[in-house]
Amino acid sequence: MYAEISGVVSRVSSYVWGPVLMALLLGTGIYFTIRLRFVQVREFFHGWKITLGFFEHPKHKGEIKHFQALSTALSATVGTGNIAGVATAIALGGPGAVVWMWLTGFFGMALKYASSVLALKYRVIGEDGSVAGGPMYYLSRGLGIKWLAVLFAFCAAITATVIGNMVQSNSVADVLHSSLQIPHLFTGICIAIFVWLVIVGGIKRIAGVAQVIAPVMCVIYITGALYVILANMDKIAPSFLLIIKHAFTPMAATGGFAGSVVLYTMRMGIARGLFSNEAGLGSAPIAHAAVKENEPVREGLVAMLGPFIDTLIICTLTALVIIISGKWSSGLTGATLTANAFRSSMPFLGDFIVTFGLIFFALSTIIAWSYYGDRCVYYLFGEKAVKPYKWIYCCLIPLGAWIKLELVWNLADITNAFMALPNLIGLIGLSGVVIKLTESYNRKLRIARRLHKTRWF
Repeated sequence: MYAEISGVVSRVSSYVWGPVLMALLLGTGIYFTIRLRFVQVREFFHGWKITLGFFEHPKHKGEIKHFQALSTALSATVGTGNIAGVATAIALGGPGAVVWMWLTGFFGMALKYASSVLALKYRVIGEDGSVAGGPMYYLSRGLGIKWLAVLFAFCAAITATVIGNMVQSNSVADVLHSSLQIPHLFTGICIAIFVWLVIVGGIKRIAGVAQVIAPVMCVIYITGALYVILANMDKIAPSFLLIIKHAFTPMAATGGFAGSVVLYTMRMGIARGLFSNEAGLGSAPIAHAAVKENEPVREGLVAMLGPFIDTLIICTLTALVIIISGKWSSGLTGATLTANAFRSSMPFLGDFIVTFGLIFFALSTIIAWSYYGDRCVYYLFGEKAVKPYKWIYCCLIPLGAWIKLELVWNLADITNAFMALPNLIGLIGLSGVVIKLTESYNRKLRIARRLHKTRWF
């Protein structure tokens, strides 16, 4: 019976995450890139200035700073997809999958920008100063379609407890059990206690932890990857040539390489890129909506840096390590392939970087996704449901560490799709609002620059 249910769910998951949804996600990113005149290029450095606090205003409403909002969003997106997901894309789709991941990350920057602009525009601020925002609010308050907002919030709350929680705790438990023989359930209980101590403090404590964990884990992983790459400098140029060549050239299956046509390479690269940076799913705008900022465009410029860091930097470094090592056609896949690639150049530290990278990436994801689910439950049922939700969320962590999750993964993929569809409808329907806000901000910025008063306006 379980096998039959699992098979049906797997087929449904493959269908909803087929070419149509991926084309819609990528196409919407291209549309916003063109309509906003390549905002991810024009205002790239301005976005960094905002992130680093150059435009913070003491009287702006919100709960967290720009850097904390970006750190929280990165904590949810930089995770197992950057280690295991990239490896799977290359193992099954070949090195050419990386090109399609780059395109997904680049156009995903415009998607993140648009969704975060709308999240700030239509957010709700309570009498106590607490903030609630995200796709459910711009779908209901902006687009005026309540049932789509409810669908998004319901699916996002489920996804938070599965992908953002149980799957992550299972990954940590598996790593610690295989390397240190620590029982799965014990790991799950320890994670649950740690997560509860963080999330009970709300977004301010979550963001405070995220702004420490996210930069540290990114720096450690990036440093390790750069060491491997720079130690093999003579292989960097050939690796890039291999990536470009296989993005557009069909290749027969050899060894563990299963990607035999360009279309399959495209599919693997786009799918893994979207899973990695979550652009278009609508999760990150929930965190960005909580920022202390009254100008929606400024937070949109901060948000668009997420896919750049996640996909264009971290995923690229992982891909180069794998390709330089020559392990990409070895038949290995997932985190095992990445670990073997690191080990080839760093015999002692390679496993450590991958293992503890997975652990900290997963922990940060659990913490960040708790807030996404928290705000969705708040939207659906009100403040009274938030605390019970947090208890349920933490109680599911040991369960996730203990059970087998093949069926749960596929269920989460389906709810992910039903998050993306309402969000994309909202983005397209409110694209005029995004463009109008962007043009207004650009005019004010040009005037402020002429007057040399760009700090606050």
